[in-house]
Amino acid sequence: MFINSKQAEEQAVLNLAYSVCAAARTAPKACGIDHLDTVILTGEDKSKVALEMHRLGDNLGNRAKFFARDAGNVDASGAVVLVGVKYQTRGLNEICGLCGFTNCAGCMEAGASCVYTGIDLGIALGSAVSLIAEQHVDNRIMFTIGKAAASLGLMAEYKLIMGIPLSVSGKSPFFDRG
Repeated sequence: MFINSKQAEEQAVLNLAYSVCAAARTAPKACGIDHLDTVILTGEDKSKVALEMHRLGDNLGNRAKFFARDAGNVDASGAVVLVGVKYQTRGLNEICGLCGFTNCAGCMEAGASCVYTGIDLGIALGSAVSLIAEQHVDNRIMFTIGKAAASLGLMAEYKLIMGIPLSVSGKSPFFDRG
């Protein structure tokens, strides 16, 4: 069998993407309640997200021109891992109140997010990118990818989504980004 470097690198990115999903899943969650999910995008699905990033950037005006830059990063990546969390409470009610509401029902009625939603996402992302760093694969956490994924309905039940593009190349596309 003869496997050239391009084939090996593409396979390494895909294998790592699977492991990243596992790392996000097994990351600690507040109250041990899991409202997280992951998705791996490659090929045409990854390209659709990049196109949506361009569209969003154009529609959002001058301050959002970085969407196009990030879309170029997605195009230069071998795969993208989406990590999303649902806006669900933990049922702590009056014990907590960190969301600014009296109880969990007030938080949900206002369409707000339980503070632990963002905390869980942050811990999962940290776990994911630490694994990626250990494997020496270039990456960057991007909210722009998550916004495009949400706009396309890729993780319909998940309100807070972040994307992690993975790249193996001679120079990281996420450095010197302009």
